[in-house]
Amino acid sequence: MGIFNAIIGMGAIVMMPIIFFLLGLVFRVRPGKAFKAGMTVGIGFTGINMVVTLLLESLGPAAQDMATRFGLQLTVVDAGWATGAAIGWASPLVPFIVIGAILLNVLLLVINKTKIINIDIFNYWLISLVGTLVYEKTDSMALGVSAALLLYLIAFIIGDLSAKPIQNMYNIKGVAFVHATCGIYVPLGIAVNWLMERIPGVKKIDLNPEKITKALGVIGEPVTLATVLGAGLGFLAGWPLVEVLPLAVKVAAVMILLPKMVEVTVDGVMVIRDAAEEFMKKLFPGREFYFGMDTALLIGEPCIIATSLLLIPTALILAMVLPGNRMLPFTDLASIVFIISMVAPFCKRNMFRIYITGIAIITIALYAGTDLAPNYTLAAKEANVSVSVEEQELGNLVSPYNTPVGWAIIKIGEMMGR
Repeated sequence: MGIFNAIIGMGAIVMMPIIFFLLGLVFRVRPGKAFKAGMTVGIGFTGINMVVTLLLESLGPAAQDMATRFGLQLTVVDAGWATGAAIGWASPLVPFIVIGAILLNVLLLVINKTKIINIDIFNYWLISLVGTLVYEKTDSMALGVSAALLLYLIAFIIGDLSAKPIQNMYNIKGVAFVHATCGIYVPLGIAVNWLMERIPGVKKIDLNPEKITKALGVIGEPVTLATVLGAGLGFLAGWPLVEVLPLAVKVAAVMILLPKMVEVTVDGVMVIRDAAEEFMKKLFPGREFYFGMDTALLIGEPCIIATSLLLIPTALILAMVLPGNRMLPFTDLASIVFIISMVAPFCKRNMFRIYITGIAIITIALYAGTDLAPNYTLAAKEANVSVSVEEQELGNLVSPYNTPVGWAIIKIGEMMGR
């Protein structure tokens, strides 16, 4: 476990090249070609991380200043997804969850109930976090591990069902996303789209990037939209013009650079994916296989970036007006881009429908995060995550534990443990 934890600690930029190189060898790719493909994937993820870091470091302070400017005084602080990852990976359940998750994937492949070979190992923290919160409530390792694997199974089912629509929209062959946060919201996106289709007038609202560009010309170009939205966030934060303009340029840079970094990553993935398809078809004629990847591959879409920028101030307003909410959206505000990434194909890339889905997602996350704050804070302390103010509790906005499924699993586990 020591070597495994060391590799996990170095993140996707190290894990992905190693995994793809080894997969290349398994699927009979020449070592040199497998090494190049693995490194291309690593370089792509490095680029994605650099651009996402630029986004988070640019929008994070603006979002925090907005929260201060709006005068939000809430007792549950959004400490960010990295806190959730720290809790998940520090859990005593990790060895059992990791082994169980791998065996579950193998079983589903053997009995032909999934097409996905999930190599997104870093995001095992998602299921581990939910399992850990059940364990903290019940003191039962069996219930904690079972909760984690149940969530993983649900994520697999959604990953398989959503694979083709996502591949078609993002134009990426042979990948799927077994993501216990983003994937859980896919049914919600489907429900919102179904509802929008049945409301007269509303069903005619179609804000996809191509139509906006066609209608508005250069004003509707993604780079222009990003510039305007970035500047708007700066002004909402109360920043002077000398700080607003750099923010606008940085957000526009993200809009342009992120898709290019995704393209680099996909180039490396496709080399191994094509070899895997050829290899697996010889063993299992007539079957199709996908690689399970991180949703970072999806966030470069203009409709995702633009909608996430609109949802940042919306999240703060919701936190203010929702009765009974105690969670302050904070560190994860800039990470909202991830939680809408898998719903976009089911909302037909329509930013209006993605935005409405985003409002529903954030509302659920705030209420579930408020409800589970004591449990989450205790788990954070057990993982040696410090709480800056003693009276405050912790949570995080972009997380599996405050999705509808994650929350329900924790509550059911709590009842079973009594």
